[in-house]
Amino acid sequence: MSWHAAPAEAWQALGANRLRTALTMLGMIIGVGAVVLMLSVGEGARSTVNQAINAMGSELLLVVPGASSASGLRFSAGTASTLTLSDAQAMTQLASLSAVAPVFPNSAQLVYGSNNWNTTVYGATPDYLTVRSWNLESGQPFTAGDVRRGARVALIGQQVASNLFGSQDPLGQTLRVKNLPFLVVGVLERKGQSLDGRDQDDAIIVPITTAQTKLFGNTFPGTVRFITAQARSSAHMADAEADITQLLRARHRLSEGEDNDFTIRNLTAIAETAALSARALAVMLGAIASVSLLVGGIGIMNIMLVSVTERTREIGIRMAIGARRRDILLQFLLEALLLCGLGGLAGAAVGVGGAWLVSELAEMTVVVTGRSIALSFLFAAGIGVFFGFYPARKAALLKPVEALRHE
Repeated sequence: MSWHAAPAEAWQALGANRLRTALTMLGMIIGVGAVVLMLSVGEGARSTVNQAINAMGSELLLVVPGASSASGLRFSAGTASTLTLSDAQAMTQLASLSAVAPVFPNSAQLVYGSNNWNTTVYGATPDYLTVRSWNLESGQPFTAGDVRRGARVALIGQQVASNLFGSQDPLGQTLRVKNLPFLVVGVLERKGQSLDGRDQDDAIIVPITTAQTKLFGNTFPGTVRFITAQARSSAHMADAEADITQLLRARHRLSEGEDNDFTIRNLTAIAETAALSARALAVMLGAIASVSLLVGGIGIMNIMLVSVTERTREIGIRMAIGARRRDILLQFLLEALLLCGLGGLAGAAVGVGGAWLVSELAEMTVVVTGRSIALSFLFAAGIGVFFGFYPARKAALLKPVEALRHE
């Protein structure tokens, strides 16, 4: 048998029993479709986490005050007032840090014309944009001079701009924050959701001194809610944590053995853990879906064994007129590969359609990649070779005389 004629022979053999061929292919269609769908869901989860990580900023450290206590009750970290603007200023001198920004957040009602919106107001310094890797879509950031004089200027997020100004350009407009007028000097780029699901675009940033003295007041003058810091590189993260700890313990006059009155959180490490979990989820979903491919492969082997039994006399006749063992082996291998190949193509289409359906109905981020389709298809082809080889070899090893005698 020539290589040229072998595929046509395999196609003709499969067409002889179309219902059985279709049912056998169904296992591969379901298997490949499930793998494509699960890999797409896993890739979507990874994409969502990666977007949140990129939006958060790189090499990011968060310094929060220590825990407070009252009437014998202890509260969580961040409830005390132990961090100050001068602490943040001192941290800017650390060689392991590239940027430091104290933050004083609170919620407030914003008003522009007949529109109003409640959002989070972040009192911060200009370096906050650097630490958070947050660019402006339009306008310009406020300056250190604005912080010194407590200027009433604001940078607004996309969600705030949409709800207050609609299609109108917010730049140069005046909105009211707790009945105080603020000039919009910049519009922030879209950030999306954070790792905890919070909408980062639903925010407004003002000079920290303005927030402390004119908007919200401060029971302990000079204190801040937390301090964000950016290490010079990922290699400096451990040094940055150690330097911050040493500096703040010295500034807060903590004796040896006394607990820190602050907590340092490595947000980059938390983000990497989330990314690792997303990757593990993608692998797990792919592995679970691959089981259905194995089941389909077992079905193919079973059908091929039945086919060998049914066609034993045919095999004997072929061998009697000159077919070699490798010709018989090739024919049955090609039949298995055709079953898997056609099932793989149909399964890939089913998987892509299922992924689109999931994204539309469940409103999930689903990412279909050529890699996931190619991987599923190659896996299906491998299944065909693996599970088709034994029946093909069994057919090739038949003795012509015994095959011709088979009833």
